[in-house]
Parts: sequence; structure tokens; C-alpha cells
Amino acid sequence: MYTRLASLAALQSGTMLAGALTVMTFDWTEGALAEGLRLYDAGEFFTAHEAWESVWLNAPEPEKTFLQGLIQVTAAFHHFQGNNRLGTVLLLQAALRRLDRYPPGFGGIAVALVCQDVRDCLRKLEADELEADETDFQIVSPRIRPG
Repeated sequence: MYTRLASLAALQSGTMLAGALTVMTFDWTEGALAEGLRLYDAGEFFTAHEAWESVWLNAPEPEKTFLQGLIQVTAAFHHFQGNNRLGTVLLLQAALRRLDRYPPGFGGIAVALVCQDVRDCLRKLEADELEADETDFQIVSPRIRPG
């Protein structure tokens, strides 16, 4: 399923060309990843988290940490559905710390888009923290899209 040629740290530091890294291939068109994506898009965040976790459990690094970041986004929005704003913020911050390290297109996902959407959510959550009533406050979940 994958071949390990180099580490994510080497890729990030610029000591290795991005094209030289062969990593685990994610298939977002079928199986647990596709099902998790479908569930995420339907707003079924807890179930999406469970689907992706089944892949995460056996993934090597750096794919494991990447999937953990996506899973944290789903968990954040599960907390948001339960009006747990603090849990939402903490999980989105953790997800961003993980995902921000990855190059665009890593794992077949538009990483920059996800990170930008997470930042937008955090800004809105932080700006409206004292102003919005917990029951009517709305944000849109980050776009997790193959790309």
C-alpha cells in the first residue's frame, strides 16, 4: 500500500524534494475513508470520526498524524453540535497544529483549504465568544475535499 522513502521532517525542512516521497496512498472513493467523508459532509461527525479512526489505527507516520488532524476536525464539530464551544476550539487548534505541517495535496486532500477553513472557524469562535448565544451561534465545518 505504501513505500517509505523519507520522513515528513525532511520534506518540510526542504532537504528533500516533495516528489521523492512515496507515502501510503489514501483512496477517498471507497472504503472507510470514502464513508467517513460522506458522513462528514452529511454532518454526522461522530460516525465520520469512527470511520476514519479505523484507518488511523493501522496507518504509519506521517499519515497517522495527518489522519489524526482530520479526525480532530470531525471531533471538534461533534462537540460543536453539543454546544461545547471550548471543546470545539481546543480540538480545532490541535487539528491545525497537526495539519498545518503538511504540504498541499498530502493524502489526496486539499490541505491548505482545510487549514484555511479551520482558521476561519477559530476566528469566528473567538470573535463571537462573548457576543453570541450558545443556542443560535453557527459556523460551517471546514471543507475536507480530495484535491
